[in-house]
Amino acid sequence: EYPLHRHVSGFTSSLRTSSAEAIVPTSVDLVNGLRRPHQKPAILRKISAAQQLSASEVVTHLGQTVVLASGTLSVLLHCEAVGNPKPTITWAKNGEEMKYNNRILLQPDDSLQILAPVEADVGFYACNASNALGSDTVSIAVTLSGKPLIKTSRATVINTESPAVTVDIGSTVKTIQRANVTISCQVAGVPEAEVTWFKNKVKLSPALHLHDGFLLITNVSLSDQGLYSCKAANLRGAVTESSQLLVLEPPRPLPYLEDLEAVLSSAGTSTHSVLTSPSGTKMTVSPGSSAVIGCAVDGHPTPNITWLYSGEPLSMQHRLLSAGRVLQIFNVSDAPDGEFSCLAQNEAGSLTQKTSLAIEEYLWSVDKLMACSASCGHKGVQLPQLRCLLDGAEVNISHCKEKPKPVLQPIACNRRDCPSRWMVTSWSPCTRSCGGGLQMRRVTCQLLTAKGTSVPMSNEACTQVSKRPVDTQNCNRQPCVEWVASSWGQCNGHCIGPRLAVQHRQIFCQTKDGTSVSSDQCSALPRPLSTQNCWTDVCGVHWRVSLWTVCTATCGNYGFQSRRVDCVHVRTNKPVLEHHCSWRPRPVNWQRCNITPCENSRLLRGGEAVWDRGRKEGRVILQKCST
Repeated sequence: EYPLHRHVSGFTSSLRTSSAEAIVPTSVDLVNGLRRPHQKPAILRKISAAQQLSASEVVTHLGQTVVLASGTLSVLLHCEAVGNPKPTITWAKNGEEMKYNNRILLQPDDSLQILAPVEADVGFYACNASNALGSDTVSIAVTLSGKPLIKTSRATVINTESPAVTVDIGSTVKTIQRANVTISCQVAGVPEAEVTWFKNKVKLSPALHLHDGFLLITNVSLSDQGLYSCKAANLRGAVTESSQLLVLEPPRPLPYLEDLEAVLSSAGTSTHSVLTSPSGTKMTVSPGSSAVIGCAVDGHPTPNITWLYSGEPLSMQHRLLSAGRVLQIFNVSDAPDGEFSCLAQNEAGSLTQKTSLAIEEYLWSVDKLMACSASCGHKGVQLPQLRCLLDGAEVNISHCKEKPKPVLQPIACNRRDCPSRWMVTSWSPCTRSCGGGLQMRRVTCQLLTAKGTSVPMSNEACTQVSKRPVDTQNCNRQPCVEWVASSWGQCNGHCIGPRLAVQHRQIFCQTKDGTSVSSDQCSALPRPLSTQNCWTDVCGVHWRVSLWTVCTATCGNYGFQSRRVDCVHVRTNKPVLEHHCSWRPRPVNWQRCNITPCENSRLLRGGEAVWDRGRKEGRVILQKCST
């Protein structure tokens, strides 16, 4: 009653999987009380046709194929197992744990009963027996009217290490190159079904097939990728299931990166570049410059790139280019110490490549002396020349501003007596402010010693060296000028207020002898006023208004009234020209009136009022009115 390697009702013994490599013989002696040895589970298979207890009830052991007919009312699947400790029995359908209900029942003897089977009950039923030592699993197929049934799986299997992998049809297989892949297409059906294999819908050669519906793909490469399909067919029908094979290639380093050259050409010649490597690379850069780092890797599928700095996510200002394969650092001074790394990952594995940036340091240099500050005397000193260097080359001194400056010790130089020379004092103030004056200064010949003292010398000693400087000079030679004003004019200008007008006078620039000159020559002197306010009786005026006339209408929109407006003298009360009153707003001399709706009256049609707004005479003349 143990599995035999032969076909049984279109279903093979290969459906059995067991973790028990051998069954330990059982020895039971109830009389002498002997204890049974520990034993891994083993499921017993009885190779016999399914028993038909009645036209509507089917009872079978594992290892058979059950064909459901239209009159089948019950199917009972037996699962007997041996083992010590006693195995625990569980059931699964198509790889998923069995869910029991009032139609699918687990019997006390661990048999599985299906009441009133329907098409949804078609599938592979697996009985699993397990204890602390291992487990054993055997399946049985339940088909409808003998139509072929394929055992499938919807799992995704990823193989990154093993040299061989076996999966059920329906799975998605992702495996490394050079592995051996076996796809199992276990078929049940009555009569026995014929299995045909396809790749991308193209029929495969039977030479690739193994026995019992297995397809072996050896030494897998990228060319083996595709959709593999298993078709099972018999007189009752045909069914097809497929598996997708994807070949994985773990990330691997490349010697170059074309995208890096393209980025450099657009970033400028001052940008440094370096490629990462598994062992690590290093690049020296100048402070404050930008850098481009490339991660040259390949793999299938294309690896995802993650950049890290000292093992942590990037925090400095940066930009990712070329799908993350190129990292641009805008200011390398943001990353003074530490290591940049790129982590390339795909389903086949991962690869880390790294590089380090060494930042050159700006340094002060005092290796040269400046020129002496004097050619003779007692004050000549030389200071060391302070320079800012980067990698031995002099750069702008501003780059070293954050570095502490070295202490500079001045060095005495050219400490000797100076040749005799003329010494002059400052010029005295000019004797006159205009019209020509004189300035004077003292001129002497002296010698400055190395100790800093001045020794008077004869003029002849200095004359041999240079010509004697002058001791007097002319100054303030410009003519003396002043502003001259004429008498004020009459107070009869434009009225600016009550009894208030403006009067004028002329201003001239002339010399002391009365000669007129350009006003520019007096520009340095305060200029007198040329206008001033004055009192006059002529501007004693105001506006006088009369009473309003009677409104021309009692209602409607056309009524108006007027009044007389005159500019009159306050004292004589006689009219004067209106411009004398212009310093105050002129009152209005007409306005609308009686603007109310007219009730119980006809609207005026064709009525036309023409008036002359006599602002000067303050009257309105009604020329025509018609109804």
